[in-house]
Amino acid sequence: MMQVYADNAATTKLSETALKAMMPYLTDTYGNASSLYRIGQEAHHGVQAARAAVASALGADTNEIYFTSGGSEADNWAIKGVAELMAKKGKKHIITSAFEHHAVLHTVKKLEEQGFRITYLPVYENGIVKAEDVKNAICDDTALVTIMYANNEIGTIQPVSEIGAVCREKGVLFHTDAVQAVGHVAINVKAQNIDLMSMSAHKFHGPKGIGALYCKKGIRLPNLIEGGAQERGRRAGTEAVYAMAGMAAALTEATDALTQNTAKLTALRNRLIDGLLQIESSRLNGDRNSRLPGNVNISFEGVEGESLLLYLDMKGVSASSGSACTSGSLDPSHVLLAIGLPHEVAHGSLRLSLCESNTREEIDYIISCVPEIIERLRSMSPLWEKIQKERGNL
Repeated sequence: MMQVYADNAATTKLSETALKAMMPYLTDTYGNASSLYRIGQEAHHGVQAARAAVASALGADTNEIYFTSGGSEADNWAIKGVAELMAKKGKKHIITSAFEHHAVLHTVKKLEEQGFRITYLPVYENGIVKAEDVKNAICDDTALVTIMYANNEIGTIQPVSEIGAVCREKGVLFHTDAVQAVGHVAINVKAQNIDLMSMSAHKFHGPKGIGALYCKKGIRLPNLIEGGAQERGRRAGTEAVYAMAGMAAALTEATDALTQNTAKLTALRNRLIDGLLQIESSRLNGDRNSRLPGNVNISFEGVEGESLLLYLDMKGVSASSGSACTSGSLDPSHVLLAIGLPHEVAHGSLRLSLCESNTREEIDYIISCVPEIIERLRSMSPLWEKIQKERGNL
């Protein structure tokens, strides 16, 4: 039985390049980066080199990168920090979209409880937020616009440059949760008018537990953690130098190979989409072209996503039905509901997310497995029987 890992949107395998970059800081250069003696200063140089490499990959300045524990922390810091800053100026309105990651949605919900006014922009059937809607929603007391770069479930890439230009024109700060995009699409924060951007290393073959926030020079966010001078005094705590080095190495490797990886993944993605759409009553969720190179999200009527995942696992295929952060929930995906899918269809979704190590043989194996699983599940499904009767097929 073939083993296929197709859940790279949840997490990726650590690359050999990242591991190699990490090892010296776990063995020989293990000093505290805040210490003055040689082994500490060597670690300090490792932090600075990692920061510079991350900045270079994103078109940022070195001192605009702040390391965090991951994307959720970066989202929280950016949104809560800007909210605190702008509330002092009487601006307590935040614009976001209905299908953000819960790290954003739960954060703005918390701010709403504290008196902020939140506008949730609609997401259209193709899974795209319109820059025009952002422009129309901005008003005099708007403190922040936070729209994700690419959706974590359906992979749709948002018009970030257009949204950034609208925000710049209106004088409003723009944050984007780019956890799924960094390392997978070309990003230049300055050219795209991005003021704050969140990222996480384990989404592009770096280690878990490390991420970063890009914060444009001149935006003085409140300190996240008090207690030390790390991250220029804004996020105290002894630096995990090995993790920073691994993140930087993985991101550099990903951006250097971006063109060839995109070409390979797009071809594999399209082959997989075409194969699975041969199944009766299936539909692709999100725009066919404006999506991450490795993302496939398809719904099958008359099946439960959880059952589909269990059968796929028995076939050796690791996949998901949505965000790994909500995998324990029995509720249908808020992302799929936001693009207009009925509850019963949203329940039968399958997310397959590929990386450059996936092969054509693996894609064909998935295409061969899914139809027989769908047929088996539908044969036991009262919902599918009802659908067939309504269509006059029974």
